[in-house]
Amino acid sequence: MPRAVIGDELGPIDNYRLRPHDPGPPGPNQVRIAVKAVGVSFVDVLVSQGRYQAKPSLPFIPGSECAGVVEAVGAAVEGVAVGQKVAATGWCGMYADVVNAPAEVVWPMPEGLSFEEAAVLVVSYTTAWHALVDRGALQPGETLLVLGAGGATGLAAVQLGAHLGARVIASASSAAKRAAATAAGAALALDARAPDWAEAVKAACGGKGVDVVFDPVGGAATEQAFRRLGWKGRHLVVGFPGGIAALPTNLPLLKSASLVGVNLSGLAQAEPELAHANHLKVLSLAAEGVIRPVIAQTYRLDQFAQAMADAAQGDSAGRIVLVP
Repeated sequence: MPRAVIGDELGPIDNYRLRPHDPGPPGPNQVRIAVKAVGVSFVDVLVSQGRYQAKPSLPFIPGSECAGVVEAVGAAVEGVAVGQKVAATGWCGMYADVVNAPAEVVWPMPEGLSFEEAAVLVVSYTTAWHALVDRGALQPGETLLVLGAGGATGLAAVQLGAHLGARVIASASSAAKRAAATAAGAALALDARAPDWAEAVKAACGGKGVDVVFDPVGGAATEQAFRRLGWKGRHLVVGFPGGIAALPTNLPLLKSASLVGVNLSGLAQAEPELAHANHLKVLSLAAEGVIRPVIAQTYRLDQFAQAMADAAQGDSAGRIVLVP
């Protein structure tokens, strides 16, 4: 009998148990996937605890990204075959042995990636691509400052920023994360907790300001980084696990700088064609070997509590994955 991590109420990880669960045959527009790897993210933990801005229905199965092998397809599904290796994304339901995913969020798995890598590819890299290209208009030769550079979207932004021809300055809280960012293409990796961090960023830019900030951190880091922007700089708001920042409005005025929101789920609803093109671009770059997720730790599905605690702690350099 297949299993899934299920909570009858939102809250602490202790509310969740690994229980028998079979989603049944796929609906007309669904794909049934035998899951081989599941990404575990900080957002998964927030949603499972009821601390995210949107609340899921109960009972709740966490997980928003996975990779596996197609077991069955719905009657209306085209372009997906039984036995095909795929990656899938969704709002929830992925911490399981088997999932039924809508066909529109099921993607062919790029050649050369493991199931673990494919499971954590789509969300992080499409977020970073949308941020840097669509929202930040990052240009070759510009300077990109990536906060949280050892995390999921941070490492994706480092790799994609380097691919786009930017000079990437990574900011991360541990030596392991800084080493991962350097390996991913950062020209320089700075200690995010250093007391002279601001001066180090300024020196790294030769006294000039940063062109683009990729900010999945929030909190006090947002204002500190915004102050490092140069003329017409762009600060990309990707997330705020460190808290929602209060930014003095004179700062963007003085530099003609922009505070730019990055909302991937909103893009899918408002501009589905652009969202689809971004997915295809990321899959293409992965197939070409230009980008590759960094896996920090793998856990068995029955170790989900430990994996979620690891993700909540945020100390790992790279992604955390469950392997059913």
